[in-house]
Amino acid sequence: MNRRASAVGASLLIALSSSAVCAQEPEADEFSGKPYWEALIGPFAVHWSNGDEHKHVYLLGIERAQANGFIWGFSAFSNSFGQPSAYAYYGYRWDNLFGYSKLYAKLSGGIIYGYKGKYEDKVPFNHDGFGLGIIPAIGYRLTPKDAVQVGALGTAGLIFTYNRRF
Repeated sequence: MNRRASAVGASLLIALSSSAVCAQEPEADEFSGKPYWEALIGPFAVHWSNGDEHKHVYLLGIERAQANGFIWGFSAFSNSFGQPSAYAYYGYRWDNLFGYSKLYAKLSGGIIYGYKGKYEDKVPFNHDGFGLGIIPAIGYRLTPKDAVQVGALGTAGLIFTYNRRF
């Protein structure tokens, strides 16, 4: 793991475990118990191994969260190798993680498209650019509408997103 990834990971763990972050009073949440949409913007990813082939990753997504915790969505992104890609998924969201109202976790699984040619082996069960993906994520709700989230990209790295509910 490179230094930048180590620093980002350590900073995230410190922030999430900080009593100052976790001890705040919960804010009124107009979305509690209701379905909502969430826009995702992923401006940054960290790779465990940075090769010359790796390109900057950009992600735009839309997600529907049901009141019962189930989620489904679609993300379009430029993958690590500069190829246009997409992820259509279904999953679950756990709110109030460890008893902290602003902390949540997600687990999604679905179809990934876009890893083609010599990069087909970068995604499990890939055939003609279509493969399977599972993404665990943890997030922190900054306000009732805004959150930051980090998702694990298998053995490749982490993606950081800003999420906005509406």
